[in-house]
Amino acid sequence: MTIEATNPTMAQETAVTPVIHPRWVRVTHWVNALAMLMMIGSGWQIYDASPLFRFIYFPPQLALGQWLAGALLWHFAAMWLLAVNGFVYVVLGVVSGRFRRKLVPIRPGEVLADTKAALMGRLAHDDLSAYNAVQKLLYLGVILAGAVMILTGLAIWKPVQLQELTALFGGYDTARYVHFFAMAAIVGFLAVHVIMAFLVPKSLRAMIAGR
Repeated sequence: MTIEATNPTMAQETAVTPVIHPRWVRVTHWVNALAMLMMIGSGWQIYDASPLFRFIYFPPQLALGQWLAGALLWHFAAMWLLAVNGFVYVVLGVVSGRFRRKLVPIRPGEVLADTKAALMGRLAHDDLSAYNAVQKLLYLGVILAGAVMILTGLAIWKPVQLQELTALFGGYDTARYVHFFAMAAIVGFLAVHVIMAFLVPKSLRAMIAGR
């Protein structure tokens, strides 16, 4: 006798539970997480070789690559993984209509109300299929920060061959600062994202199993 036969209620509930995150969202999410960790860790090692701020230093235990040349190899490998995976995610998000359904519209009043509710611990997470205004703003923001990080990274990597792109960001030195602050914004997002995953465990389960 099967489990479904002995517990028809459970089987029925499983059959009707809607998919929150389709497979392509879950795959690109975890590939992106891996690529971002590689990019950030190796980027910190590269930063330490030529720091922008005297008071900021990243311990070797948190960096990736052990030395400058090794970090550059990791960084370039992760760059292509992030760029290709991000391109697939954005294209599928637009073509499937997921971005339109999930991320817009964003109303300032709703952002303020949801931010206040979050700070007071009253922001509900009953329906994982619908993003609140704060989530919409953060997800759009991290997509934009990721695009800026890739573009400034290319401007830093090939400042002569891509001199128009480098000039767009104010030159090589300015592009480095923009690249750094885009990275900082993504790290901040990841910190909040991980904390919320632990506070709302079913959101992590949905990103693994889809439901």
